[in-house]
Amino acid sequence: AGPTCAGTQGGPRALPVPIASFLPNASVPGPCDPEDLLDGVIFGAKYLGSTQLVSERNPPTSVRMAQAQEAVDRIKAPEGESQPMTEVDLFVSTQRIKVLTADTQEAMMDHSLQTISYIADIGSLVVLMARRKLPQRSEVAEEKRLYKMICHVFHSADAQIIAQAIGQAFGVAYQRFLEANSIDPSELSPRQYSRALEDQEQYNAELTHFSRQENCKDVFIRKQKGEILGIAVVESGWGSILPTVVIANLMHGGPAERSGELSIGDRLMSVNGTSLVGLPLTSCQSIIRELKHQTEVTLNIVHCPPVTTAVIRRPDSKYQLGFCVENGVICSLMRGGIAERGGIRVGHRIIEINGQSVVATPHEKIIQILTQAVSEVHIKTMPASTYRLLTGQEQPIFL
Repeated sequence: AGPTCAGTQGGPRALPVPIASFLPNASVPGPCDPEDLLDGVIFGAKYLGSTQLVSERNPPTSVRMAQAQEAVDRIKAPEGESQPMTEVDLFVSTQRIKVLTADTQEAMMDHSLQTISYIADIGSLVVLMARRKLPQRSEVAEEKRLYKMICHVFHSADAQIIAQAIGQAFGVAYQRFLEANSIDPSELSPRQYSRALEDQEQYNAELTHFSRQENCKDVFIRKQKGEILGIAVVESGWGSILPTVVIANLMHGGPAERSGELSIGDRLMSVNGTSLVGLPLTSCQSIIRELKHQTEVTLNIVHCPPVTTAVIRRPDSKYQLGFCVENGVICSLMRGGIAERGGIRVGHRIIEINGQSVVATPHEKIIQILTQAVSEVHIKTMPASTYRLLTGQEQPIFL
């Protein structure tokens, strides 16, 4: 959930429609069973109303969030006045999103999933933004096409779950798109799929990195029966586009190090064909631990540097960065904010800000540097647990 320290209390916590996973057959994380989303899942809600906005196709997240708030302000009754509401069922699937009357099940609205541009949950409200028909050319700016956006506002105690479910539907749709077309993820650039789904600006360079064939490889390791693999793993950090474990250390002289194919920072995608994507750290550790009894192991990895560079585009200091820091470690992140889209990850330690090392910098000074930083903010981070292992603050548990 988006932390209150990262935005105003009850302010928009937006979910830019994401590409959830680059692995076919991997489970797409979210509140629903992915199989159920193929047929459709229904949520009860109260429909407050709809309004129309004119917008560029892919404005910055901050603009989308402001639009969502504007839609709420237009539709929500002033404080103290009664709010007209209609009981509805929200039907969410990998194909469409429908709004049905609760009693007669008639379709009040029916949107193809590809036309949904943005979902935001603001407290107990859900704002659903969809593009309408073909773009209209603006008389003022001939170069920029403007789209009519229809914004629907709903009230539900499950607002956050509904927003997450719609985001999950996109992830499942992407997975099915790969499977149906027998496409290897490496052969489909994020830009192509982004256009295919009319999606939003991508998360920094991470998607491109994961889809490049030269970064993805199978590593074959031979070892003695009863010998451990000799790796220590940590979580990639919440907010990562591909949640899995990261190699944090290699045991000197162990089978993994002897292979010469693995480096600290590499992401483990699968072990002997078992996907680790989306699994909790403890589950991944158990799977790796079981390899002790094997003599041959195949790891599918994405080669990544141990230090991640996030680039946050912050036009002005009035834009909230959208994350919280405690003792140099990112402890919470606002979903859909400029920091998440720039590549900031929960559980990572900040190493550098705009080329300046902050490893030995007091907490207050780090906050001051971040508060004053504008334009393009370059932040180098690594998983805090990796940092503690590399600096000798913790002893690695080799698997």
